[in-house]
Amino acid sequence: MSFFTGIDIGSTAAKVVVLDEGALLERFVLPTGWSSKETAGEIARRLAAAGYPADQAKKIVATGYGRISVDYAHKVVTEITCHGRGGSALAGEDCTVVDIGGQDTKVITVEGGTPASFLMNDKCSAGTGKFLEVMANRLGVDLGELFTLAAQGTPLEISSMCTVFAESEVISHIGAGESRADIAAGVVESVITKVAGLCARHGLKGRVVLTGGLCESAYVVDRLSKKLGTPVYAEPLGRYAGALGAALIARGMPAGAPFRPAAG
Repeated sequence: MSFFTGIDIGSTAAKVVVLDEGALLERFVLPTGWSSKETAGEIARRLAAAGYPADQAKKIVATGYGRISVDYAHKVVTEITCHGRGGSALAGEDCTVVDIGGQDTKVITVEGGTPASFLMNDKCSAGTGKFLEVMANRLGVDLGELFTLAAQGTPLEISSMCTVFAESEVISHIGAGESRADIAAGVVESVITKVAGLCARHGLKGRVVLTGGLCESAYVVDRLSKKLGTPVYAEPLGRYAGALGAALIARGMPAGAPFRPAAG
């Protein structure tokens, strides 16, 4: 059996997709941890255990922060290209892909299945998933609980562009006796505002598709839709957009062709 593997090692999580000529065969996600090299080794072990050993893949494409650590990949491709390919394939049309990652946020305009332009946030993590993880930890909850709390609260202002100073604002709110729900709402709203600002600077074209781990939160999707004033779509495989794009490139699928998994 011929199969093609896409590996996206991000700063926080690694995503893997295995395709054959027409179906999604396998997908999984695992924490990146401290070493991308060790993560690449664990991915190889999991692929072998699932019946898709790396040395039998017809082609493997790696992307993301740790792509150069995948020494068994046949090719490495930038995350902009892979997220653009994966996001537009899921959307089934030209679109704007918004990827909120662990350490950066990207806005990518995709035309004909290929990224035409993009904009990334600066090096500060205040508008990223890592920021949310830090603040959730400060509030003593996980990310899912943070979003549940936020949906119940009224956002308090958290204005700092720096994660360290923003955390100080959160600590001040805690010290002032503000409700945890209101603080959580302020934390999420801070990220949504920064992401919306990046979208405004870059511009939006066509359907807006959210990728990355936060696309699994209905609350985040709803808040970003309202902030942008246009619907934001979260596809079921949105978290895997980068890995899917890598797998589609490995498979040689034409840019712009929609992807609808026949299995998985």
